[in-house]
Amino acid sequence: MKKLLQYTLFSILLSWFPLQVSAEVFTFTAIPDQDEQQLQKRFGKVAEYLSEQLGVEVRYIPVKSYAAAVSAFRNDQVQLAWFGGLSGVRARQLVPGSVAIAQGVEDQAFETWFIANKQTEIDASANLSEKLRGLRFTFGSKGSTSGRLMPEYYVRQQFNQAPEKVFSRVGFSGDHSRTIALVQAGAYQAGAVNFKVWQRELAEGKIDTSKVDVIWKTPAYPDYQWSVRGDIEQRWGKGFTDKLQQVLLNIKQPEILESFPRSGFIKADNSDYQPILDTAKNIGLID
Repeated sequence: MKKLLQYTLFSILLSWFPLQVSAEVFTFTAIPDQDEQQLQKRFGKVAEYLSEQLGVEVRYIPVKSYAAAVSAFRNDQVQLAWFGGLSGVRARQLVPGSVAIAQGVEDQAFETWFIANKQTEIDASANLSEKLRGLRFTFGSKGSTSGRLMPEYYVRQQFNQAPEKVFSRVGFSGDHSRTIALVQAGAYQAGAVNFKVWQRELAEGKIDTSKVDVIWKTPAYPDYQWSVRGDIEQRWGKGFTDKLQQVLLNIKQPEILESFPRSGFIKADNSDYQPILDTAKNIGLID
């Protein structure tokens, strides 16, 4: 009987202990705006840096979709997330007290670039071309700011119709890299992409501008940001939010900044993203 009691107690402790260990791990995620290999490379470096600077174990948890990133944040599976403008607004609405604490320098004035397969014979211009009517068009993820929210807003403004009425076929590629690949291959004749992804893939030689090129650029808007749950100081102590913010602002390593790619990070707060909330309400993506 004594051995049985000891075994039972040991089993209880064994099942309990990992939960206590995992509670000490600070976890974060990011919207999957590029292929998984690029994301693992980028955020593996970020996790190492944060662990070193914060003095706690930090773990990056990949997710398969923008919606999954928001759900992980809502369910406290992660405490910090690199969100786009729209996904950040949605996540913070679901977790009271959550705040945007940092954004890339470039995220103050982000852009979506419309691209087209060269066979469409659409040239770059100051406005969205009427030649887009009737073409096959792909957005990025359904939850993307630069790949869906803002381009849909400007399509509606230009054509006074929903995208489904303007284009012969509307797709959602899932990420910006795939949007570029699909338009370059001609599977879709045009699409909308995050301008930073386009610039990086162009620099890496992944884009053939004899097959696909930029035809229009949106006005600037606020986009990506680091958002943190409002309850983290209950677990990591008073002042942890400010410490985390400063650590993010202090990222100077070229290999980390280039992987985003950003020239640096600056302070952000929730009010910076009011234009995103207003636009999402305008086209019915948020009630």
